[in-house]
Amino acid sequence: MDFDFHFFSEHINSMASVFSVEVFPDGSYGNIRLVTGNEIFFKKSDDDRDKIGEEALYKTEFSPDEPYENYMPKDKNFEEFCYRSAVLNETLHTYIHPERMPMWLHLTAIPLKTDKPNIGYCAFVQSFSEAPDYSLRSNTDPVVSANVLQICMRLHGSNEFRNTIHDVISDIRKMCKAEHCCILETDAASRKCSLLCEALSEDTKLSSMNKYIDDDFYDIVDTWHGSIAGSTCVIIKDEHGWEELKKSNPVWYNSIKTAGAKNIVLFPLKHHDDTLGYIWAVNFDADKTHKIKEMLELSSYYIASELAGYQVFNKLETLSSKDMLTGILNRNAMNNRVDTLIADETESSDPVCIIFADLNGLKQVNDNDGHFAGDLLLKDAALTLQKHFPEYEIYRAGGDEFMVLAIESDKEKLEKQIMKFKGATASPDGVCFAVGWSFSTIGEIRKALHEADVNMYADKEEYYRKYPERRR
Repeated sequence: MDFDFHFFSEHINSMASVFSVEVFPDGSYGNIRLVTGNEIFFKKSDDDRDKIGEEALYKTEFSPDEPYENYMPKDKNFEEFCYRSAVLNETLHTYIHPERMPMWLHLTAIPLKTDKPNIGYCAFVQSFSEAPDYSLRSNTDPVVSANVLQICMRLHGSNEFRNTIHDVISDIRKMCKAEHCCILETDAASRKCSLLCEALSEDTKLSSMNKYIDDDFYDIVDTWHGSIAGSTCVIIKDEHGWEELKKSNPVWYNSIKTAGAKNIVLFPLKHHDDTLGYIWAVNFDADKTHKIKEMLELSSYYIASELAGYQVFNKLETLSSKDMLTGILNRNAMNNRVDTLIADETESSDPVCIIFADLNGLKQVNDNDGHFAGDLLLKDAALTLQKHFPEYEIYRAGGDEFMVLAIESDKEKLEKQIMKFKGATASPDGVCFAVGWSFSTIGEIRKALHEADVNMYADKEEYYRKYPERRR
């Protein structure tokens, strides 16, 4: 006897809807249909259409028992939620911020009785909010909460983010009982990605991500957004999921299947509206999929926040230490480096060489050809120094002056490099330097700086004697 699901839904004093799930003999599912919804459900959906977005709500007039994707985008995580409630008879709760929606979704799924052997039913009770309710976000399984708390304590208990994040990913791998866990940083502007940290089990045959990340790997990363498809994550844990991925994203499918993945859960690391990277677990304990998803969902929130702070700090550090025009280290970095060397008395007897190189002719280029041409000359000057002294520290000391710091250098070898450099940059028609240097020890580095500077100015005077018309 058919149950009146609409009558049932109208007796719920919140947004309520009923979904059906078609079940096949092998346990997989087919169509998921929107059976009905109460008046509050349809009214709130209509009222919130502008807030939530057209893509997240109904595109056509409602008709009972139509496939849910007629009204909202397909979402594998939503389907899994329906399946677990309607077929596996689990009462579920989630509080999420789907990527396709600018709002938070508070959702409870309740399994309903059915007399149809191949159809399961579940009721959804839901609400939307524009701001997060952190009391709901913290309402999780005790084991999940304990794991997330451990991760948070690690993240906030250390000032060394890079060291700590390696411990965190190792903890997450163990919590997931996974063969491989990884955090990948991404930069959409430059279309580059880099391995932040990873953890592999001792008995795994999976390879490190370093084997796969190259200049073209971002092309694969770029497809993940489509696979998430406006949801919160990607979870693939059975053949049905792999077949779906093979159809929708063959590039990624071939990549991870070739690597040896049997299952995968992947979350974006979102901070405000920016995707900073991704975290994933491969070959995890599939029996604990729901708890793993919940743990990574919460953990990714805190990891993304810490990663954002770390990236801001790195950018500020770069701005304070790097010369933005030439890309080499700046005067601030040079002064800090010298102060650090002087403070470290254990290295005071180590050999050091200071080389000062002052760019000749910059004022004439600026005056005759403009400052753009002068900037190009400065860039060429930095590249020339990097070419001749690739193994040493190079600084732009200011204006047209550069400094090379060579610690524990082979004096005979370095002298040959300096003479070769002087010969290559002697002509006034190209990148031309006045050069001075001094060999000493770190304990006498200030004296070496002074001697190199004096020698450089003596070389500058020699340059002007040869080319008096270029004297400024």
